[in-house]
Amino acid sequence: MEREQLERLLRGGDDTSSAALAALRADASYVVWDGTTSPKSLATVYGRRLRHTLRRGIETSGLARAVQRLDLCSQPVRLGQIRTADGSWIFMLFLDADGSMLVACTGVRQSQPDSARPDTC
Repeated sequence: MEREQLERLLRGGDDTSSAALAALRADASYVVWDGTTSPKSLATVYGRRLRHTLRRGIETSGLARAVQRLDLCSQPVRLGQIRTADGSWIFMLFLDADGSMLVACTGVRQSQPDSARPDTC
């Protein structure tokens, strides 16, 4: 998928889609994988991730909404991912089968790499 096409899909969405769009425009890397998967199975997986992030205090954006939208979706979805240039956020994109519509978008803040943490000895 071309970057411009992905930008069009992210326009006019919620705050999470807007953040993903801003990242994409700021040279984030991205991928949209071939193939589709069941939105119900993704709703289950991302529902677990939601509970995990809440327990651990990990910052997310749009995760609960994405789980709801996937649970309501009846058609297979394609997955995509945007990683911010600094690696601080990863956005997961859920697209319809032909990649012409954004079903849902969620973002998860990434923890600092171990090498960036100060020594605590």
